[in-house]
Amino acid sequence: MPVINRIAGLAPQMTAWRRHLHAHPELGFECGGTAAFVAARLAELGVDEIHEGIAHTGIVAIINGQGDGPVVGLRADMDALPILEATGADHASTVPGKMHACGHDGHTAMLLGAAAYLVETRGFRGRVALIFQPAEEDGGGAGVMVEEGIMDRFDIAEVYALHNVPGLDLGQVLTTPGPIMAAVDEFTITLTGQGGHGAMPHDTVDPIPAAVSIVQAIQTIVSRNHHATQDLVVSVTQIHAGTTDNVIPGTAMINGTVRTFEPAVQAMVMRRMDEIVAGQAASFGVTGDLDYAVGYPATVNDPDRAEFAAGVAAEVVGADLVDGAAGREMGAEDFAYMLQARPGAYLFLGAGPGAGLHHPAYDFNDEILPLGASILARLAERAAPIGG
Repeated sequence: MPVINRIAGLAPQMTAWRRHLHAHPELGFECGGTAAFVAARLAELGVDEIHEGIAHTGIVAIINGQGDGPVVGLRADMDALPILEATGADHASTVPGKMHACGHDGHTAMLLGAAAYLVETRGFRGRVALIFQPAEEDGGGAGVMVEEGIMDRFDIAEVYALHNVPGLDLGQVLTTPGPIMAAVDEFTITLTGQGGHGAMPHDTVDPIPAAVSIVQAIQTIVSRNHHATQDLVVSVTQIHAGTTDNVIPGTAMINGTVRTFEPAVQAMVMRRMDEIVAGQAASFGVTGDLDYAVGYPATVNDPDRAEFAAGVAAEVVGADLVDGAAGREMGAEDFAYMLQARPGAYLFLGAGPGAGLHHPAYDFNDEILPLGASILARLAERAAPIGG
């Protein structure tokens, strides 16, 4: 794999950065310590501009190239997850109940490694905007950064990001033109009846049969209300009702997630869920309240940029390890907001065997740090080559 030699030499430094971040995880927008660490490293590297406090704790740093050209955005997410770590690693989380279980520590270290190389070489025209983003897991930090005007403020013309994937062969890169990840919504259904003694159900209005019926009816949205060739997931993930065996509860709660790609499919799900809750609640004599929260939109790659990014990745890992038409998946990503604002592409980078994302035993594979950093650096250089 022709990793950039200078970046290969930075592997020990990137590993140290990554493990420091792993040991000090922060959640959501509260990434102040992480941002301070990143800003300090960027200052040591000699980037030309450091702009802090965007979306609370986000950073945009600028590296000037040689001559006029576009501004290419490279994004890394910084936040961790509310999970109790179970890796047993020497660099394990020092904050109980918080850990980097998705590899954002590695993504940040990769972008710092790319920055170190790009500052030294400046082998591109225009400028590179390094985007260090909080609150990818919860809060839509990418959307907040866009709302606060980073695309116009820094004149960003195109934007790229990548994500590690444990279980995918080490160094394999996947992307696709058009939609690559789904929109994600969540719903909560609250059913209110009248509780009472479990031995006297006739004196109650039991919300549990209504909840069971609603969960079953929701499954027909996928099986009977949408075209079989359109991607759609509707999953019930929580049911809560009651506290003991001899009491019929007064309320029941149902929670779940919806994944779509097409706005029309999303609108159909919202309509059918509203109809199901209202109808089933009425049939059981309970009150039904649906709270449907629209979340991150679908992540949609610009076709030309996706093809370009796949070609750049092939320079680093080899063409046999790149699939530029890998298809889409039902996970979600708030990088979608940046791709709504500017053309660009999102890539997956294989991390080899290991525990899956969001698992308490997950740990980022430091072997892929030079690969990811090289891909990011090459994206900047190839997007605006000197003499191009």
